[in-house]
Amino acid sequence: MPAVEETQITKYLSKYKYVGATKKDVMDVVTSYRSLTYDLQRFVFNDGSSKELFTIQGTIPVVYKNNTYYIPICIWLMDTHPQNAPMCFVKPTPTMQIKVSMFVDQNGKVYLPYLHDWQPHSSDLLSLIQVMILTFGDHPPVYSKPKEQIQAPYPTNSYMPQPGGPGGSNSFLPYPTAGGAGGSNFPPYPTGSNFGPYPPGGAGPAGPSGYPPYMNFPQPAGGGYPPAGGYNPSNPSSTGTITEEHIKASLISAVEDKLRRRIQEKVNQYQAEIETLNRTKQELVEGSTKIDAIISRLEREQVDLQKNISVLKDKEQELEKSLETLESAEAIDPDEAVTTTAPLYRQLLNAYADEAATEDAIYYLGEGLRSGVIDLDTFLKHVRQLSRKQFILRATMQKCRQKAGLAG
Repeated sequence: MPAVEETQITKYLSKYKYVGATKKDVMDVVTSYRSLTYDLQRFVFNDGSSKELFTIQGTIPVVYKNNTYYIPICIWLMDTHPQNAPMCFVKPTPTMQIKVSMFVDQNGKVYLPYLHDWQPHSSDLLSLIQVMILTFGDHPPVYSKPKEQIQAPYPTNSYMPQPGGPGGSNSFLPYPTAGGAGGSNFPPYPTGSNFGPYPPGGAGPAGPSGYPPYMNFPQPAGGGYPPAGGYNPSNPSSTGTITEEHIKASLISAVEDKLRRRIQEKVNQYQAEIETLNRTKQELVEGSTKIDAIISRLEREQVDLQKNISVLKDKEQELEKSLETLESAEAIDPDEAVTTTAPLYRQLLNAYADEAATEDAIYYLGEGLRSGVIDLDTFLKHVRQLSRKQFILRATMQKCRQKAGLAG
């Protein structure tokens, strides 16, 4: 779909609650069925209230008795789509009349089990249209009016009365015109001959106007449809007498039509199931990839954890051995607690210790003089002795440092 169309659809759906899901649903439909267009129009509810809703309208191909016809429909999307099911209507032309059944009422509103059992996460518009095609093939929703009943075309803006008008409050919304905002970009009907032959009596596949005709079923007699066999005025060889061969051919034709419709229904059903299974498979593959990545990360973390546990166990064993050694060891001699690697370093260590002790002795002599414990003569005598000793110790430390190559 062109980018312009996507932009237009996004603009029309700007007030919808689930824009992304609704947009995908609409694009799948208008891409698959080029005979359907879209627009934004006002919908009038039974209570007289109105709201602008997104609408899909046009024709869908229906196979009836080996011929393909085109049924005009109109689908309205609620602003909460896909949480709520859409509203579907058959939109007959002036030459058509609605055939009331369990699937279509006199106002053209469509009733389907698919709509009644609408599931927000699994139901979609494309499947809805396929169900409508199969249902209308078995139960055509319109038939042709007699020529004497055909009147002037209906107005383009309505074919049903407005609420509150002559039709009363139970009237339905007037159907919009066939041309929508997207109508100018799509052909009004599907092109090609993918839907089989067209009704007999037409001007070829495209009809006199160049487009396939709408579905124009014969008028039913007594409310039913004419039988498949019997007298056929268009067949010159028909005598008007129903013979056993006619009945047999009619039964064979009816059985073939029934089997063909059932087979097509099963094919569509299986295709929908295959698409669902493919989506599920894709989701499972993506989930499997994510799970594999998580498992790889957990395995790496498990390896790192095992390494850290091994290191902690080794450290724990070292601490236990150290504690056992300390508990079993005898009292430590302070003089032997610190040992040196060479006699020169031992001399330096001893000189440093004596010098520190001498400095402490001088300090406490000063404290004793200040507190009156010793007199001044005693203080001076001992200080002179200790100072000479301290000088010798400092000179010894300086000499040892020079010999050991240490900083002075």
